Amino acid sequence: MERKQDTPIRISRRAYEEKHKEERKKLNKVWGTSIPRKDAEKIDAFLSSKGLSKVDLIMAGFATLLEQFEGKQNID
Repeated sequence: MERKQDTPIRISRRAYEEKHKEERKKLNKVWGTSIPRKDAEKIDAFLSSKGLSKVDLIMAGFATLLEQFEGKQNID
């Protein structure tokens, strides 16, 4: 696969990304995870219909798990 031709915008974006790479790593975490496509499509459809993001799903699930396991163990 050939790399696209450099343009002033691409050059400036690469420079910006390289400059802020460590800052982004400190602020954000990317989970490279996989689930079966059939389940992913159902989840995507549900989230779309409700106007929610995947981050909303993760945070709601995490809050639910915290409530479920509250008192059994401390998660810090």
